[in-house]
Amino acid sequence: MQGIPYQERLAFGRRIPAEGQAAVMAAIPQFLLAEPDNAFSQPHTLPETMKIGVFNLERGMRFDATAEFLQTCPELQDMDLILANELDDGCIRSGCRDVAANLAKALRMNVVYGLEFIELANPEDPKGFHGNAIFSRFPIKWAKILRLPEEHNWYFDHRQSRIGGRLAIFAQIAAGGREWGAVCVHLENRTDGAGRGRQMEAILQYADALFPSQPVVIGGDFNTNTFDGRDVPVFLEIFEGLRQGAPLRDVAAYEPVLPLAEQYGYDYRSANVIPSVTRRKPMHNAAGDILGLQLDWLFTRGLRVQDRGVVSTLLRDCGWKQPGGALDAYSGEQLSDHNALWAQCAL
Repeated sequence: MQGIPYQERLAFGRRIPAEGQAAVMAAIPQFLLAEPDNAFSQPHTLPETMKIGVFNLERGMRFDATAEFLQTCPELQDMDLILANELDDGCIRSGCRDVAANLAKALRMNVVYGLEFIELANPEDPKGFHGNAIFSRFPIKWAKILRLPEEHNWYFDHRQSRIGGRLAIFAQIAAGGREWGAVCVHLENRTDGAGRGRQMEAILQYADALFPSQPVVIGGDFNTNTFDGRDVPVFLEIFEGLRQGAPLRDVAAYEPVLPLAEQYGYDYRSANVIPSVTRRKPMHNAAGDILGLQLDWLFTRGLRVQDRGVVSTLLRDCGWKQPGGALDAYSGEQLSDHNALWAQCAL
């Protein structure tokens, strides 16, 4: 995806206060692109089951270790489909690499990438692109981008000024004479459950229009905090409750995303471990405390889930890592602030 010179990025950004994000994004062709790269020859016979993963890579900042994690983790090997969030393209923080393209090569998978944000904070970023991706062992017949209803304008965020907004990538996967729909989702964290519900309903309606009679898998980071991400006192209160031994909140009681999916015929109970921590949210206090949340989900329609799991991305839990490899050389605490999900599904 072609980059935009930094001064042009800033000029686009300066238009947002008067024109709004949607109008400015419409003038940037990269926000509309969803071009499948089917570079790898894949089997054209359909397997009896399909292994699906969901993983927020936290921008791909620990690329070599993360690629090895996906290649060698016993539970994550031989994925047929990965719905991935937060992949940089041309950002200094992640080595200026195109994370999606490089990961596709490392895993020998086809890929389609969708641009979510253009970062404005660092003038040294060659591109400053940040987005989501679908990786597939099978050919990606076509893909489309759905821009979601705006629930937060990130241009005015003092820490992460950006052009862009949340999205979903829709892709038609084809193999063995059959087709099914795959949707990679990233919902807004800086809103409440009702706001995420509005975004989810737009996704479910579009999926019905694109895949009316096909099996469909929808997955990604739904940011199901169970609170408004802008309401600091509330999540501090939740943290205190969890620290004192309270169980994780029942996400479905606070977030319309889950009951909405069921209303549209999707199963979330079979493909997810409930409850489980899929995100470690730093509390930014002197003690370095962490708030555990369940933000990442997999929804299926027309597929039968046979098994599922959550894989920790804490380095101390990677007991299977190989001596001398990238994981062994990595000295950080975690590969991502999210854990990875997987499910084995019968077609």
